This record gives sequence, C-alpha cells and structure tokens, in this order.
Amino acid sequence: MVALGFGILYALVGLAGFLVSGDVPFVGERGEPLIAFDVNGLHNIVHLLIGVALIAASRRTASARGANLAIGGTYLVLGLLGPVIDDTAVDVIGLNGADHVLHLVSGAALLAVGLLADKRSRTGV
Repeated sequence: MVALGFGILYALVGLAGFLVSGDVPFVGERGEPLIAFDVNGLHNIVHLLIGVALIAASRRTASARGANLAIGGTYLVLGLLGPVIDDTAVDVIGLNGADHVLHLVSGAALLAVGLLADKRSRTGV
C-alpha cells in the first residue's frame, strides 16, 4: 500500500511539474516552482518514472518491498547529498531545499517500510 500511495503521489507530481516547467531548460540547476519545489523537464520525468515503478511494484509484496528499499535508499542518499550538489553542474534536476527535505522524508519512510513491513511472513512468526 505504501508503494502504491507514494507511486501515485510521485506520478502526479511528475505530471503536474510539466504544467509549470516550460520556461526553464529541460536539464540544469534551475527549475520552476511547483508549490515549494523547483522542477525542470528532467526532474518531472524522474518523478514520473519513480511513480510508475512504485505503482508497478505495488502489485506483489516482494516487489513492493524491493522497490521501497531501492527507491527509499536512493532518496535518502540524495537527500543527504542534495545540499552539497545544489546549484552546481551536477545538479541537473534543479534541486532546492524543499526537495532535500522531501527526499529525506520519502527515503526514510520507504526504507523503513521496506525493512519492517511484512516481517512476520519473512521470519515465519
């Protein structure tokens, strides 16, 4: 359920980002605001692909767990590294402070669910 919920949310954010990011380059450290988050075309595609991956993985417990772990871990690392790469040539998706917080929170939530969810069936308890 968590993979499905996060997947829908990220897919919708990816689609909504296309409505506001037409005035910035497709790739680059600059983005247009979508609520508090800066987005550009590549950022929108990344959100859309993550959303689709989570939705697809949500159909089975094992695949949802794997996707939650992989995407959660990646987001946690991105949340930690985000302030370091912000406004540099490496920042090709237009990150800002709100993105860093979102990545940390999303990453921690997905990683926690991936590590803790369905523990009884994995341990035989």
